[in-house]
Amino acid sequence: MEKAIIFNIQRYSLHDGGGIRTVVFFKGCPLRCPWCSNPESQSFTAEMIRKERLCTKCSSSSVYECRVDPEYCPTGALEILGKEYTVKEVLEEVKKDIVFYETTGGGVTLSGGEPLSQGIFVIELLKELKKLGINTAVETTGMGSFDIINQVADNVDTFLWDFKIMDKIRSLEIVHADVELMKSNFEKLMKKSSTVKVIPRLPLIPGYTSDKSNIKDIIDFIVPFGIKEVHLLPFHQYGSSKYKALGQDYILKDTKPLIKDEIEVVQNYIQSRGITAVIGGN
Repeated sequence: MEKAIIFNIQRYSLHDGGGIRTVVFFKGCPLRCPWCSNPESQSFTAEMIRKERLCTKCSSSSVYECRVDPEYCPTGALEILGKEYTVKEVLEEVKKDIVFYETTGGGVTLSGGEPLSQGIFVIELLKELKKLGINTAVETTGMGSFDIINQVADNVDTFLWDFKIMDKIRSLEIVHADVELMKSNFEKLMKKSSTVKVIPRLPLIPGYTSDKSNIKDIIDFIVPFGIKEVHLLPFHQYGSSKYKALGQDYILKDTKPLIKDEIEVVQNYIQSRGITAVIGGN
């Protein structure tokens, strides 16, 4: 029986695909984006975090056990992130919210991490969701086997496809990903005869992705494929506390988000190229 490691199943989400959605977060990602708002998604194995606000730095007799097993933590400050699920177990969670999908045009979004890294499970799950008539979306960086992407495309309604750094050398240095693989997979997907909807997403990260040349390179690449809509994802600091909980340094802790006028400059440029640019997506 196929299993996947998942670190969160978030219900009642109002983003990532339209309507009220359940977002399934798969653990593991081949990229190492410095701005990642879900650093707990990067490792392919379960890991423990310590929530600073709950930790009393206890000096009880169980202090040793508390450091190695959340079961012994008296305040719940320690938590293991990452649990194996079967397709059936995920479906049991998802089906609790079918009424909300039906009344709001929502559905299920597979996120991460990088869902393609656990592609066989994702394909099996999408097939079962399709049988139930549930709308589906997959958030991806496109970093994976095209054979997997091809099968996902046959069973999903929408790809939310993240474009990050288009320069090959900078992409390898900063996010540890070969952008040429992503571009090749995107080209193949767009040429595939399919009804799947593809929405490119552009994270706007000061000093990394939001400069004019990178935005232009992205738009130049996607325009020939007839893309009509992109989502702009402005940088935020919401995930910064997670790095401390994981015992990791967060190198963007002093980075300031773009101001409204700066975001609108990007939006106006993209729309001047004939593409609707939605800030934040849906």
